[in-house]
Amino acid sequence: MNTTITAIPGIEVGHWTDPVARTGCTVVTLPEPNVVTAETRGAAPGSRETALLEPGMAVEQCHAVLLTGGSAFGLAAADGVMRELEVDGRGHETPAGPVPIVPTAVVFDLMEGDASVRPGPQQGAAAYRSRSSDPVHLGRVGAGTGTSVGKWRMQPVPAGIGSAVATRAGATVGALVVLNAMGDVFTLEGEPLTGGPHVSGAPAFEPEWGQNTTLVVVATDARFNRSDLTRLAVRGQDALAACLRPAHTRFDGDTCFAVSCGDVEVPRHVVAEAAFEAVGRAIESAVREAEAS
Repeated sequence: MNTTITAIPGIEVGHWTDPVARTGCTVVTLPEPNVVTAETRGAAPGSRETALLEPGMAVEQCHAVLLTGGSAFGLAAADGVMRELEVDGRGHETPAGPVPIVPTAVVFDLMEGDASVRPGPQQGAAAYRSRSSDPVHLGRVGAGTGTSVGKWRMQPVPAGIGSAVATRAGATVGALVVLNAMGDVFTLEGEPLTGGPHVSGAPAFEPEWGQNTTLVVVATDARFNRSDLTRLAVRGQDALAACLRPAHTRFDGDTCFAVSCGDVEVPRHVVAEAAFEAVGRAIESAVREAEAS
C-alpha cells in the first residue's frame, strides 16, 4: 500500500542525491489540470516562481515543484527541470511555445558536506528523469540528504524526507516534507522525537541566520479553487507549528506548497484537516526514516 504523496493519482516524485557532498534535490511532477498555491512563514526563505502562486495571479497551473539543497545556489536546478518538461511538451502555452512553470524552494545544507557541490541544471534534470509513481524513497535522500533538526539546543539530529497520506470523506491528501528545522520534533500527539522541552526556551547559542527551513508539498485529489486552496497551505503550516518547536523562526524559511489535482467534491474544511494530519505524520516520518537510513 502506498502511504506517500504519490498515492495521489498523477503525482510522481524523483530524487537526485549526492551522499558524499550531502546535498540533493527532489522534484514533484503534477498532473494536469491542477491549481497550486503556497505560503511562507519562515523569515529566511529561498524561492523561485512563488509570487505567481498568490491568489489573483494570471497562471494557476504548475507542472512541477522542485525542493532542493544548495541554498540559493540550488535554485539553478529548476532550469534542468524546465528543460526536461519542455522536451516532454509540457508548459504554459504561449505564442513562442510552452513555458514550464516550476516553483522552487531551497534548504540550507552548505555546511553539511562539500559546500562547493550544489544542485544545478544537470542535477535537476536527473531528478526529473528518475521520477516515479512508486512509493517515495524517504530518509536521507534528495533534498533531505544534508538536513537536520534540533539546532535550537545546539544538539543537531539527522533528518531527511518524510511523506504520509490522510483520507477524509472519500478525498485523499498526501504530504511530502523536507525537514531541516531549527527546532526539535514532536509527533502530533506530543511525543518528543529528538529530545528538547515541549515549550521552547531561549536558544543555546545565537543561531546562524538562514541555515534551516522545512519545505512541504501537500496535494489532494479534491477540487479547490486557488483562494480556498490557501487554507490547505495554512493547515500545513499549522502542522509545522504543532510538530516543530519552535517553528517559523527568523532563522527558518518554512514554505508549504498546496496542490489540487482532482475533482472529488468534499467540504473544504474536511480536506484541510486531512492536510494537517498528513503534514504532521510526514514530519514524523522524516525523523524515523532518517534514523533508519
